[in-house]
Order: sequence, then structure tokens, then C-alpha cells
Amino acid sequence: MADSTTAANAETLKLEFKKILTEILSYGRGSNDLRETDETSGVLMKAIDEANRIINRLREVEPETDILSPSLEKVDVPKEFKCTLSKKIMIEPVIIASGQTYEKRYIKEWLKRERTCPITNQVLSHLSLTPNFLVDELITQWCLITKFERPTSSEERITELFTDGIDSLLQRISSPSSVEDQTQAAEELRSQTKRFANVRTFFVSELPTSITRLLSPLSALVDSNLELQENIVTTLFNLSIVEKNKTVIAENPLVISLLTRSLKQGTAETRRNSAATLLSLSAINSNRVIIGNSETLKALISLIGEGGLSTTEAASAVFNVCSFVENREKAVSAGLIPVVTTKIKEGSNVAELLALLALVSTHNRGVKEMNDVGLISDLLSILRKPSCPVTHENAVVIVFNMCDRRNRDRAGGLEMLREEENQYGTFTKLAKQGSDRAVRKAEAILKWMKGSTKNKDMLRQEL
Repeated sequence: MADSTTAANAETLKLEFKKILTEILSYGRGSNDLRETDETSGVLMKAIDEANRIINRLREVEPETDILSPSLEKVDVPKEFKCTLSKKIMIEPVIIASGQTYEKRYIKEWLKRERTCPITNQVLSHLSLTPNFLVDELITQWCLITKFERPTSSEERITELFTDGIDSLLQRISSPSSVEDQTQAAEELRSQTKRFANVRTFFVSELPTSITRLLSPLSALVDSNLELQENIVTTLFNLSIVEKNKTVIAENPLVISLLTRSLKQGTAETRRNSAATLLSLSAINSNRVIIGNSETLKALISLIGEGGLSTTEAASAVFNVCSFVENREKAVSAGLIPVVTTKIKEGSNVAELLALLALVSTHNRGVKEMNDVGLISDLLSILRKPSCPVTHENAVVIVFNMCDRRNRDRAGGLEMLREEENQYGTFTKLAKQGSDRAVRKAEAILKWMKGSTKNKDMLRQEL
């Protein structure tokens, strides 16, 4: 009889406990004003005290009850303490505009993509997050009494939740049961690596041979599954964003060759993301050597020539690679100058391409090719028109390098500059209002002209 009474009392207390939790968590819901009033705060504190009283009473009545058991495996975390997004106990509970409480890190990720409440689907009036100190305190006290080990960082929980299935996704990609399942797994991995920084870090640092396993389908791909190729290449781009991943990725023997192939064939997004991945990887000096020793420069230059959305990424990647001086000869040999000058003459991506030409304009063969296609007249036209200081700076740097002491008599370059200055005052204006570097180059050009005129006058006097 005593046992049945105890059990009944325990069940009653559990029901009361869940009821009080619901009441505590319901405060503020449906209201856009989440500020606490003295009255609300007092009511909530009384509710928390009541919850603590129930927990202590439960402990007395039924010491081995799940809710009080010190064994982590047996503790049944109240659903009111769990975030509906993570399905885990909340570590940093916050309130959103709808009045609902969520784990901070998870709701932040949600709000990057949505402006609605996950539970109510209500459109949020603002995206501010208000710490729910009362719920946090209640969870803390519950954990102390039940000896439940609450994680100290939501970062750890995110890692645990979203990295558990990463190896499984890799298995489905590298050893698929079907093409459809393989493609779905690749799409999910693409999404995970885009949304969560921890997954990007975990993937490379904690999973041996993960890059090779990811790329294995592309090694044998017969170019029929363009969706799979796009998802894998985009996943690789997401992974390359992490600084610590860049060297590991580039040094994998599959990566550069497969990215080079993907620059040439695949969907438009595949080709663009291949260029973006190479741009990301080329931020590291040692990777510039690896990329420069491959056929990649030629493929990137070809992509620039095609134009379109990929041009910026491709040009920026070539720029990074050519920051390593030895790669400039390779880029010129791969046909960089005619491709880039053609696009500039067309008025396409002028700012990015001028920066690239300015970088390689110290290369003698590159300068000769620029002179051969008559680029200097296009550069003077750019300098005459209003533009951003960087564009003018790069244009005058190229002009300077095309007409310096070694190249000054090529194609009558200096005479063309003198005519430009006499007719438009281009270099005088630039020397007064350009960037510091542009001013130095413009002043040097003006000095050349003055010296050249003086020499001509002296020659006439002698004659």
C-alpha cells in the first residue's frame, strides 16, 4: 500500500513539475515586448522556487526516479529544457521576437536563412535575441539537483550534432548504394559545410582521407552526373574557406587536377565554384607554386576569355598565382595577354583585369605583347574618363611599364604619351589627384616627356 501511495505521489509531483515548467516558459510568448516588469519577474521567481520545491520533494519520495537519477543515461531531460531545433538541452537559451525560447547558436543559424519562428511560423518583427536568464537558471538548478552534466559550450553541442553524420555522408558518396542516394548525400554535405563552420573544420582535421573520399566519384566520373559534380566541387570550396584547411586540400594529389577539369566542363556554377576554390587555395604562398606547376593557369585564362559570372573569380585566382614571380612567365606563355587585353577592349571586368595586367607588366615578353595589340591607346582612354582611383592607378602603372627606359621607343610610346598630355593634360591631372602610387608614376612620365623635349631641342641646336 505504501509503495502504491509513493508511486502515486511521485506521478503527481511529476505532473506538477511539467505544468510549472510550461508556465515558466510561456511567459513572454505572443508579445513583442520582451522586457521584464517587476511583477513578471516576481511571478517567475516564485514559479522557479516552486519548481525547485517539487524537485526536492520528488527526490525524497522517489530517489531512483528518472528525473532525479544521477546516472546520465537514465536522466530524462524535460522537453521544456530542450531546444526544438537541436533536440538537446539548452546551454544558452534566448528568446526571439515571437516569445519562443531556443538555443542561441541554433536559432542564429536559422535566422541567417529565415525570418520566421521555427515553431509558430510567425514572421518576426525583429531579429534580436534576448537571453532567457530565468530558464537558464532553472536548467542550472535542475542539473545541479539531478547531477546532470550540462555542456558548457553550445559550440561543442553543434559539433557533436552535425559531425556525427558526416562520415556516414562520405560513405554514401564514395561507396554509394545508388546514384540517387550518392547525389542526395553530396547535396546534404554541401549544405552542412556551407552552414556550419565546425563541420568544415571537423571534416578535414578529424576524418582521415576525407578529401580523397569526397573526390573519388569525380576521379571516375564520366561527366554524366553534373549535379553530383557541382555538389562535390561546391563542398570543396566550402571546406577551403577555413585557413587551416587550405594547405591540406591543395596538397592532396587529386584536388588541383580535378578542379582544373571542372573549370573546363560542368555546369556554370561548377566552373565558377572551381575558380572560387582555386582563388581560396591560392591565398597560401606554397599553394601558388602547386597551382602554377599544373595546367590550371591555362584553364583559368580560358575561363576569363569566355566571360560571364566566372571572370572575377578566375582573374583573381590568376592574380594570386602570379604574385609568385616565377608564375608570370607561365601565365604569359599560357596566352594571358591577348585574352585579357581583348576583354579590356570590350569593356568587360576592366577593374579586375587591369590589376592583373599591372602585376605582369614588369615581364618583358608581356609588355611586348601589350604593345603589339595596341593596348596603350585603350589605357589612355581609361585614364581620361572618371573612374575609381585603383583603376586609374593600375592603368598608369601599365603605361609606365610599357614606356619605361627599356621599352620607351617601342611603337612610338613616348610620343603617344606626349600627344595625350598636350591634348588632354591626362598625366598632369593624375599627378595632382591620383593615389600616391599613381602620382609617382604620372610624375615620372611627365619627367620623361620633359627630358625628351629637352634632348630634342639640343639636337636641333646642334643641327
